[in-house]
Amino acid sequence: MAGEEREGRKSKLGLALAAGGVLGGVYEVGALRALEESIEGLDLNDLHVIVGVSAGAFVGSHLANGVTVSQMVAGLLSDGGEGALFDPSIFFVPAYRELRRRGAQLPSILAEALVQLAKGPEDPSFIGTLESLGRSLPVCLFASEPIREYLHRTFSAGGRTDDFRRLPRRFRVVATNVETGEPVVFGGQGQDHIPISRAVQASTAVPGLYQPVEVEGRVCVDGVLLKTMHASVALDQGADLLLCVNPLVPMNVGSEDARDVLGRRAVQRGGLPTLLSQAFRILIHSRVSLGLERYNQGFPKSDLVLFQPDPSEHRLFTNLFRFHSRRRVCEIAYDQTRRDLLERREVLEPVFQKHGLSLKLEVLQDRRRSVWDCAGGPAREVKVTDLLDDALQSLERSLVG
Repeated sequence: MAGEEREGRKSKLGLALAAGGVLGGVYEVGALRALEESIEGLDLNDLHVIVGVSAGAFVGSHLANGVTVSQMVAGLLSDGGEGALFDPSIFFVPAYRELRRRGAQLPSILAEALVQLAKGPEDPSFIGTLESLGRSLPVCLFASEPIREYLHRTFSAGGRTDDFRRLPRRFRVVATNVETGEPVVFGGQGQDHIPISRAVQASTAVPGLYQPVEVEGRVCVDGVLLKTMHASVALDQGADLLLCVNPLVPMNVGSEDARDVLGRRAVQRGGLPTLLSQAFRILIHSRVSLGLERYNQGFPKSDLVLFQPDPSEHRLFTNLFRFHSRRRVCEIAYDQTRRDLLERREVLEPVFQKHGLSLKLEVLQDRRRSVWDCAGGPAREVKVTDLLDDALQSLERSLVG
């Protein structure tokens, strides 16, 4: 583990990965690649603690098991099959059993509703009939079992493990007990016997998209219902420096640039899914801001550094069911995180140095770098003006030095 001596010991580094669906997971991979190559002394596979929620739990489970960020980037280049990451065949399998079961109830309930409708809305049983229609609606659209099977298969080979207790580092997955409203921290004391694959399946069970997952009598859903990152879980484990990645912020689609690309009223034109997505982003963003204030007050000796998208980046306003879109999201995350590190370097460098880390300015200032370099992917197209600007900056640094 990287870190300098702090009161006779090395700094304990932690990572908190927030929720965000498939988009969030892809963004986190791109952001992590930028952090990994730009921060000297940072080893994302050898941290004191990793905490993941929903998509963050999916990405974090790979890191905790020794899967490198470069391998995950390569997985995004794969069109499917072994080695593919965020493969649609894993995440978007229709919940056929649930759809059939609920659908079988619909004819009789619909017939009763039509009879009551004929009597008129003033009939006392009319509202009750409408409520019964709700019971015939499926509780989910997609099956989460393929996610669990993929993770179990991945972590059962190559020296990896599906057992929290056998991991070489601390890993925590947070889900929500939907019947009590309490968090369930898998991997912690008393919860480390649950398979990692089952814990991640529970944490990624977004209500309405995936069916709740029953774990030893508890009905679990996405951990984001309670908190966005659950950074306090990592801080409770003694993290001195906690790197946080929140992939979802409200997209500013009302700017002139965004309107030129997306058109006017892009949220409304996108229909209910787009409106709900933007509402979810707004909710998450407000809670992140409040959470950081509380963490700073509750853990004054620990440092937290947050990385998240620029709200004006309208290219993230995309259809994630397209594989090409997911690759673009990874590129945007990589580029934005590099730019964020460079713009905040005067603030971040003292914080990193306190924990034995440092920024690699030559790496950050190299515009020819691409997120795909580590995986042998397509090279970045570099403009002549960019090369000239880099040369001038290099000359200026040499003259100043």
